Amino acid sequence: MSEPGRMSDAQEGAEEQSQEATSRGRAGRVPQYGLLIDYEYCTGCYACQVACAQEHQWPAGLSGIRVHEVVQNLPNDRAYLTYLPFPTELCVLCAARTRKGLLPACVQHCLAACMKYGRLEDLVKEMSKPRLVLWVPRA
Repeated sequence: MSEPGRMSDAQEGAEEQSQEATSRGRAGRVPQYGLLIDYEYCTGCYACQVACAQEHQWPAGLSGIRVHEVVQNLPNDRAYLTYLPFPTELCVLCAARTRKGLLPACVQHCLAACMKYGRLEDLVKEMSKPRLVLWVPRA
């Protein structure tokens, strides 16, 4: 258990990754890794959001990914519910985990397997249908 006021190992890793990404961005480098999210298959289970918050020990209400519910009203009193998992500014692709060869927490715990982590050049090749989003952290 970490001391009050001290960052957890996961938070230190996230901050380190963020600082590395910022310094690379200033040097003109482009991020190499990202998330491919297939919105067609998200079931809205929130496992990604919970896993991220627990991995990084974020306070209640904060997470590196948030699941948004979108209700579309259709004719004849019908509705269409869509879930959109979307990384936040806190997301650093679980730098501490990925350095160890593990998947980011959100990808590891996604029950619908609708998220994939990898090299951008590989993920781009998989973008062959609608409702796919390639997310890359800010450099």
